[in-house]
Amino acid sequence: MSGFSSEERAAPFTLEYRVFLKNEKGEYISPFHDIPIYADKDVFHMVVEVPRWSNAKMEIATKDPLNPIKQDVKKGKLRYVANLFPYKGYIWNYGAIPQTWEDPGHNDENTGCCGDNDPIDVCEIGSKVCTRGEIIKVKVLGILAMIDEGETDWKVIAINVDDPDAANYNDINDVKRLKPGYLEATVDWFRKYKVPDGKPENQFAFNAEFKNKDFAVDIIKSTHDHWKALVTKKTDGKGISCMNTTVSESPFKCDPDAAKAIVDALPPPCESACTLPADVDKWFHPQKN
Repeated sequence: MSGFSSEERAAPFTLEYRVFLKNEKGEYISPFHDIPIYADKDVFHMVVEVPRWSNAKMEIATKDPLNPIKQDVKKGKLRYVANLFPYKGYIWNYGAIPQTWEDPGHNDENTGCCGDNDPIDVCEIGSKVCTRGEIIKVKVLGILAMIDEGETDWKVIAINVDDPDAANYNDINDVKRLKPGYLEATVDWFRKYKVPDGKPENQFAFNAEFKNKDFAVDIIKSTHDHWKALVTKKTDGKGISCMNTTVSESPFKCDPDAAKAIVDALPPPCESACTLPADVDKWFHPQKN
């Protein structure tokens, strides 16, 4: 185990719901700032936001103190992704690499677009369905350059190092060979997932081709550098909460008691489960143009 644990506040699928992360001492931490980017040499930490096959669009709340995981809200309503035929919800364990940031003030030379203001996204392709708030260790295999409404939104492809087949996956070509159709489905999913909300299809750089492991690691490292500038106040985060408990050179570092006070002010963990709206399980068939 990674030594990290999570704690839920309020009921899932409500506006108040939050998942906070804790370290091995049980102290509250930020999954954005306090979990090291590296778990080991060439192995990255991943914060699981959305378990595979689920629909609730959960994400690290970059603007909230301690950056808990919460459900995304658009126009006052909780966000769920549609089931795009033939898929059900997200088709990987979806999450982020901590201590990375896609800087909205940085124009990416590969895409010609600025960053999306979030930690870098990861699609984990292993066989286990992870849990929300779980911290796993992943091997990076490649990356897809998505352009989401004019913003650069990299999608890292990775596999859990604890997956029984992890040893067989070392680069993006291994995914093509061992999981035929999965990368094509990934592009298809990202291209169309906003169409049911009335949005246009997403675009991609590099003709929607996946770049290899080395390219992916370089991109991740550059987003780590942008994060460092953010958390040391060299870049203005414009509303992003950089409160953390571990980054020694950060002016936003606080003690564990200050972190605890933030969580203690919130509603307690909730026993009563809130149910998913019925229409979340609808199947959406994209119309051929």
